Amino acid sequence: MLQQLNEKTMMRYLLNCCLIYSLVMATYAKDGMDCYCDNLDFCDCSSQHLTSIPSTLPRQMKGLDLSNNLIQSISDDELKPYENLRVLRLYRNEILNISNNSFQSLQNLEELDLSYNKLPSLSPVWFGGLHKLRCLNLLGNHYTSLGEKPMFSSLPSLRNLKFGNLDFVALYKQDFDGLLSLDELYLNISHLQHYTKGSIQSIQHIGHFTVASNLTLLPEIISDITHSATWLEIRNMTFKNSEDSEAFVLLKDTTVRTLMCKDCLLTDSSTARFIEIIHTYKNVTGLTLEDSELLGTLHSLQFLKNENSSLSTIIIKNLYIPNFFQLSDLRVIYQVLPRITSVTCINSKVFFIPCNFSRSFKMMEYLDVSVNLLTNLFLQSAACYFEGYGAWPSLQTLNVSRNLLSSLPKVSITLSKIPSLTYIDLSHNMFSDSAMSSCIWPKKLKYLNVSNSKLKLIDNCLPDTLGVLDISVNRLEEFAAHLPNLKELYISDNRLAKLPIRAELPSLTLLVIRKNRLSDFSQSDLAHFRNSTKLDATDNIYICSCQFVALVKQHNEVLLGWPDNYICDSPSSVRGIRIKDARLPILMCHRTLVVTVSCIISILVVATIMLLCHCLHCIWYAKMTWAWLKAKRKPLKVSERDICYDAFLSYSERDSEWVENLMIPQLENGISPLRVCYHKRDFVPGKWIIDNIIDAMERSHKTLFILSEHFVQSEWCKYELEFSHFRLFDENNDTAILVVLEPIKKSTIPKRFCKLRKLMNTKTYIEWPSEEEEQQLFWANLKTAVQPEEYPEA
Repeated sequence: MLQQLNEKTMMRYLLNCCLIYSLVMATYAKDGMDCYCDNLDFCDCSSQHLTSIPSTLPRQMKGLDLSNNLIQSISDDELKPYENLRVLRLYRNEILNISNNSFQSLQNLEELDLSYNKLPSLSPVWFGGLHKLRCLNLLGNHYTSLGEKPMFSSLPSLRNLKFGNLDFVALYKQDFDGLLSLDELYLNISHLQHYTKGSIQSIQHIGHFTVASNLTLLPEIISDITHSATWLEIRNMTFKNSEDSEAFVLLKDTTVRTLMCKDCLLTDSSTARFIEIIHTYKNVTGLTLEDSELLGTLHSLQFLKNENSSLSTIIIKNLYIPNFFQLSDLRVIYQVLPRITSVTCINSKVFFIPCNFSRSFKMMEYLDVSVNLLTNLFLQSAACYFEGYGAWPSLQTLNVSRNLLSSLPKVSITLSKIPSLTYIDLSHNMFSDSAMSSCIWPKKLKYLNVSNSKLKLIDNCLPDTLGVLDISVNRLEEFAAHLPNLKELYISDNRLAKLPIRAELPSLTLLVIRKNRLSDFSQSDLAHFRNSTKLDATDNIYICSCQFVALVKQHNEVLLGWPDNYICDSPSSVRGIRIKDARLPILMCHRTLVVTVSCIISILVVATIMLLCHCLHCIWYAKMTWAWLKAKRKPLKVSERDICYDAFLSYSERDSEWVENLMIPQLENGISPLRVCYHKRDFVPGKWIIDNIIDAMERSHKTLFILSEHFVQSEWCKYELEFSHFRLFDENNDTAILVVLEPIKKSTIPKRFCKLRKLMNTKTYIEWPSEEEEQQLFWANLKTAVQPEEYPEA
């Protein structure tokens, strides 16, 4: 019991939710919030479940579509706010009632559609003020007649009128009062029971008259429009017997130029009589049979004589023949075909056309047998290929698209003997690779359409007479044909990776190469088509390089679809962006310039660094640091057995004469000679000079620095002195002996020799005397300073 109660509660809750939702949606729809209004002042409120006309729509709108809603009535005030309306569509609603003044405010209304509602009757008062109304559709309601008063007499501008339904039973003479000329009149009166003769006759001109009528009343209706209609269309009628076709006899002398039967059913007997009748026409030039059915095989046709019929155009579309494979060869009508100039037979399962039947069309210029079942063999039969040709001698245009053709070379030679053929449409067949061999075409062929045919090659199968070629939607990866007269080439939706520059097309003015695999094209590619004024290369996978973007922007005047359909696919930074709006990095666009500028800047930076290094002696410091680091790795103290010299001489090469001729003899000769190391004699050949200097200083008790102006400017003296700073002065000993050969201004000593400056300021140094009597004392003091301390003589 509790469970049942819970279920009932839940059901009530769901029903309440649904009710609330429905009320909310109804309120929302009532306000017209789901209507779409475009910039052309047209509002689409169709299929919104509206129950009334929204009151919140723009007042200035000129078009309103309220079709497929739930509107049941229209009051006097609902349309008053929209007095600018020119188009009002209310078809497929539930309208039962329209107030008399509902449309009175719509003085500018030109189109009104009230079709397929539930109106039980019509009132001429509704249309009283609609003086500009041109199109009125009242089809598919429930009224049985137009009423006792003239319905359309207050509509002077009316040009298109449609009315009638399955309940419509009576048509009276006054129903068309006030109508003098109509471009289109559509009457759906298939269940009509009463027709007053002359009812439609009051209309002096009818451009296109369509009628779905009771077969019994059809002769009276045709009789009334014989001298007013130009196009007569019969719909939804069944002609079973030959007597059913007798109504068409009335068109022997008529203003009707086109006779059309749509959605009709024919039999052998009715068709035979119908063909006999139209064969006698003197004014009707066109016959159309569309969406109809033929029950029979036409074997009951009688031989016809040439009556000089006016019929010149035959159009058959979607004709269903259940026993089409048993259809007669139509030889009984061969004599009436020579005056036919245009034949269209589409989607009617045509698979065979006899040769003699084709030869009968002496004057035919246009033939369309698309969407049928013709194969190579049956097309050869139709063109009398096996019987010495002679088919269609005047044919200029042939459409054999959407058939079962499989060999382009065979088709070309089949049609090669048709002397006047200039236009051929072979699209939507299955030629595949059959076009690899050469082809023979009609000598006057100017237009060829082989699109959507699975072709991979076609260069060798094209005539040089072509002016227009359409090979779109195939599998071509290259196109290199020689076509000197070609002006238009349509090669979209293939697999081309570049423009067809191998093709010789000197007369080309239009190239359409959409939806291929183009990544770019160059200035030379465009120059190849020197006479081409238009290029449609939209919808390709463009790699937007700087050169390509600049080229396209420069030549955009020749590009069809520019700029919206030219989109970058790469690089990723501009993918999906229009080429016109692509902004690429400077490095990508000006790589040479950027590299050049970078090199110049790098050279300037290096030169600046080198100049700074020279001015600040950075290289010298680096070298000395390296030497110092190497020296640091060696033991600070050298054992006595490793010391080979008493003194190492550090001097400038410009002072070598004084050192070699004076100092060395004085130190190495005489009493207690000293062992002196100087580079010219004691350095190890092949050893790095810095290592020689360091080893010499480490293997000597003392280091004599012969100071002069030349010394402080010598590079190697700098090394030797600096190493002395690092290695010797840091040990706080007196291994360094300064000999001043000539007076030195302290300002000339480089600032980096800070310890030398400090040493010269704080310690005594030996100075070379200029007077000869003091020189002996100089040598004695020097020897004393250099003499090792362990020597007793010291």
